[in-house]
Amino acid sequence: MLTLNHTYRIYPTQDQQDQMLEWLDTCRRLYNRCLRDLKDWINSRKCSVDYCSIEKEYIVSPDMPFPNYLEQKRQLTQ
Repeated sequence: MLTLNHTYRIYPTQDQQDQMLEWLDTCRRLYNRCLRDLKDWINSRKCSVDYCSIEKEYIVSPDMPFPNYLEQKRQLTQ
């Protein structure tokens, strides 16, 4: 089996660099938002059986579905 590797170097202009940084920033924000939704959902279900503290617990609607990959992907188009 033969494997070929190629390395390419690009030299973007300043406008292109700014655009790429904006894309990366958007991707970072979206990733962090999806991660926050997931963590909030999980933390809202971690309450003890006998009591819940309003100060320490996340209050999320019980009807909110688990924010899995497909659910979050669907939300992107809305």
